[in-house]
Amino acid sequence: MFIPFFLELKAAKVPVSLREYLTLLESLDADLVSYDVEGFYYLARATLVKDERHIDRFDQVFSHYFKGVEAVSGEAGVDAAALPEEWLRRLAEKTLTEEEKKLVEALGGFDKLMETLRQRLEEQKGRHQGGSKWIGTAGTSPFGAYGYNPEGVRIGQAESRNRRAVKVWDKREFRNFDDSVELGTRNIKVALKRLRRWVREGADEELDLPGTIHATAEHGYLDVQTRPERRNAVKLLMFFDVGGSMDDHIKVVEELFSAARAEFRQLEYFYFHNCLYEDVWKDNRRRYTEKIPTFDVLHKYGHDYKVIFVGDASMSPYEIVSPGGAVEHWNKEAGIAWLQRVLNQWPNAVWLNPTREQHWSYTHSIGMIHDIFGGRMYPLTLTGLETATKQLSRKH
Repeated sequence: MFIPFFLELKAAKVPVSLREYLTLLESLDADLVSYDVEGFYYLARATLVKDERHIDRFDQVFSHYFKGVEAVSGEAGVDAAALPEEWLRRLAEKTLTEEEKKLVEALGGFDKLMETLRQRLEEQKGRHQGGSKWIGTAGTSPFGAYGYNPEGVRIGQAESRNRRAVKVWDKREFRNFDDSVELGTRNIKVALKRLRRWVREGADEELDLPGTIHATAEHGYLDVQTRPERRNAVKLLMFFDVGGSMDDHIKVVEELFSAARAEFRQLEYFYFHNCLYEDVWKDNRRRYTEKIPTFDVLHKYGHDYKVIFVGDASMSPYEIVSPGGAVEHWNKEAGIAWLQRVLNQWPNAVWLNPTREQHWSYTHSIGMIHDIFGGRMYPLTLTGLETATKQLSRKH
């Protein structure tokens, strides 16, 4: 019965394999989940989805294929006679037609609802089931559980029984993990995984004991082997555009910056506005009093650094190609001259743009920066960040 589900996942470009499908069947055969569609959802997701980027597509296929299936919660091997009284009470739940539901009168307003709730709690003695006034179960009172009232307050009920709560796969809580969306608080960890592609680059500084034993046995003499240490040895240099139109992207740039600081031990960063000129700065509050000559940055940091520019590249074209084109000061040299110096020093430098890629063509300066960087401008999405890291990892 699950073969069509498997084929729908394949059709939705979720990379599931036959081995993973068989693992799911083996798990079901071992009674890891019984009569619980939500449990089956988590089991299927764990066995069939290998990458967070595909969870949202999985959720959509699951919702479509299992539409209308209701969970019958319970544990395998539980004797029906031993079911808790509360479970049996749910059998008394009423199923009202739409016409009947329209006849249910709400109390009118949250304050009035809560006031009446307090009064009935004080008046009520003991349990009550059914009916339209007292707090209980399976009734039409606005209070209690397992009944219906359009302005009801749920008491003692684990989940909505009239589909007021969305099923877990319909929530699509992982939709931001899709590799075509902008970075956000919920998927910044996924971005870190992309950045960790650099983790084993750098000098061989760690003793490879198994390798040393193998090489010594093979050669007949002590042959010490090393391997890249497991910490991040990459040196990263980042330039951040601040102010103006970049104010619209503060949140996502802050998240990227925080992620980079947490991941990279050797991270240096500087700020600029719109285009790179003769000065940069480290503290935006002192940008006019504590400037750092860009030449000093070029001379201080070696060719072994990975360089990333982060900005929307949205400005007047004069700010890029003309002396005196800067909006905040008189620049003796055009911005393009300083960008070329950076690219001469770090030919693999990339530019991350938080503006949606489909909007790039609307701004002439974005195309200019894109060309200056030899096409190495990428959107600030998971796919864009992954492509940028691959570019930065290439030898030049």
